[in-house]
Amino acid sequence: MNTPLRGLLAAGAATAVMLTSGVAAEAATAFPRYKAPKIFGTTFQADPKHDFTKRIHSRHDGILRGWFTYVRDGVAEYEPIRWKKGTHTEGNFEGPPEGDVRAYASPIAKDVIFLSAYGCRTSGSDLTVSRKTGLGAKRCSRATLIKRHGKAGHPALITVHKGKIVQVQEIYTP
Repeated sequence: MNTPLRGLLAAGAATAVMLTSGVAAEAATAFPRYKAPKIFGTTFQADPKHDFTKRIHSRHDGILRGWFTYVRDGVAEYEPIRWKKGTHTEGNFEGPPEGDVRAYASPIAKDVIFLSAYGCRTSGSDLTVSRKTGLGAKRCSRATLIKRHGKAGHPALITVHKGKIVQVQEIYTP
């Protein structure tokens, strides 16, 4: 066999290995690293470019500290949250007051990255939280995300890219 043909075969084999290993698929779903908000921030995150007087729609690209309020047909409605320090406990997260219009709606990407702090069971009985950050560390399926967050709002860092929710990382709260 001549050398150029041998090189072509080697390059083709390397490409096939990359495609089957998922490297190319991972690169296609990549999104930029956005600046994360303070996990236990005490104010609601602002979105100055968002017009809340129009119908509910997607947030601009970035990471929101928030929780889902409603999930249907692969579209999630979500709102910002803030940490409220307690007098008898450490505190808890709270959403905007009743009647506040700060809410968003975005489709959940088919290949969403869901990093759970409570394991991949719907009940959320296992702890899978990073000790360094207090954020979810176990990757779970899109179906688990929809089942768990569709029932009740769990605090999370919600990443939106090009109008879709591409990552949800739960915030651990005891």
